[in-house]
Amino acid sequence: MEKEIVNRVANSPLVTIDLEDFQVSGKRMELDISNWLYEGLILREKEYRQQIQDHDWDQYKDAYVALYCATDAIIPGWAFLLASMQLNGIAAKVNVGSLTDLEAAIYLDTISNIDLSEYEDKPIIIKGCSDASIPENAYIQLAQRLQPIAKSIMYGEACSSVPLFKKKK
Repeated sequence: MEKEIVNRVANSPLVTIDLEDFQVSGKRMELDISNWLYEGLILREKEYRQQIQDHDWDQYKDAYVALYCATDAIIPGWAFLLASMQLNGIAAKVNVGSLTDLEAAIYLDTISNIDLSEYEDKPIIIKGCSDASIPENAYIQLAQRLQPIAKSIMYGEACSSVPLFKKKK
């Protein structure tokens, strides 16, 4: 008599969270303010304000925008603020930094708003292999949010996970 094959992973209380499921869709765009600087290095307020006034902001409609400066110019704090004010109500999100920084900020917003009640006192695997490029910081943010409520947290796949945390009894 043959023994029935039982999928213990499917029958276990393990819950897998794939950060790829929380990826926010939408266009990502960069805005390099060095194009508005004198010789790419010097911010002249009058000319900078004129560049901002003349810029076509509608192209960023509903996009996620990374503001940055491609040169080593010293940029006063208000310069990025002024540009971001133009994007308010147009762009879905604005962040200073690279597209990678922007993606990390988007994930942080998303992870901060996840209802974690369904994960309470459960063993959780944070899926590690993904087709999408998930910022490393997203894994950290998720793990830190889960730690106070999860029974245990592992990283990887059910067949080969790395234990990260186990709640003390």
